[in-house]
Formats: sequence, structure tokens, C-alpha cells
Amino acid sequence: MSLAEKICLSAAFLFFMTGLLTGIWKYMHMARSEDASSPVYVDIAHRSSLLYSFAALLLAAFSGYSVLAAWINAAAAIAALAFFAFAIGTYVLHGLLRDTDNQLRRPHRLGKRILPPWMTGLFMVLLIVGEVGGTLVLGAGAMLGIWKG
Repeated sequence: MSLAEKICLSAAFLFFMTGLLTGIWKYMHMARSEDASSPVYVDIAHRSSLLYSFAALLLAAFSGYSVLAAWINAAAAIAALAFFAFAIGTYVLHGLLRDTDNQLRRPHRLGKRILPPWMTGLFMVLLIVGEVGGTLVLGAGAMLGIWKG
């Protein structure tokens, strides 16, 4: 098994466990709430963790079929998975702080602090480059591997 596959499967496990644990957190809020609801970002953290765990499995499959150099596959996997993790972490943080129901609404908040306007935009651009770029590299390497010849 390649390093990229090991990284992807490890991330899938961590993301899935995060999804299960945030599901308990979500349920605890729902059980105590009069309208059986949880804070928006608790719900988002739960669902996104589960979805990212399966995305990590897909990246593992792409890594396994990729004909690109092992270091390229590993770097691409790390780029995509790191931003998956950053996104989940942001959702968990907003869930803990209960500071917003829309992290992209201006002004951007983190707890009681107002973030500089450029910070969220820069993070989103980096997230897009990391997630889409890493996935594109692994997917292209896999497509080359399965369709060659």
C-alpha cells in the first residue's frame, strides 16, 4: 500500500470518527432543545465529517490507481485532506462558540472577534486550490492508470 493510500485511509478513519462523535454532540443538543434542534455548525460538523470520510476513501482509491510518482500522490492527498480537516475544524469551532449560523456572512466572526475581511476570502481560495487541485492530481493520475494502453 502506498503512502498516499495510507494517508487517505487514516484520514477517512479520523473523519468518520469525528462524524460519529459530533453525531453524539448533535443528539445531546437535540435531546435538550424544545424544538429538537442543534446549533447550525454542530449539524454541519457532523454531516461534513461523514461526507469527507467517504471522500477520503475515494482519494485512497484514486491513489491506488494513479500512475504518478508516489511523492506527487502523497502531496496531492495531503493537500486535499488537510483542507477537508481545516473545514471540519472550522465547523466544530463555530459549533462550540455558537458565534454564527453562516461563517461567510460579513463581518466574519470568530467568537467575539471580528476577522479581517481578507482572511476568510484567502482561506476559501486556498481551500479551493487544495481540495480541487489535490483531487484533480489524484484523479488524473488514476484516469491515466486505468485508461492507458
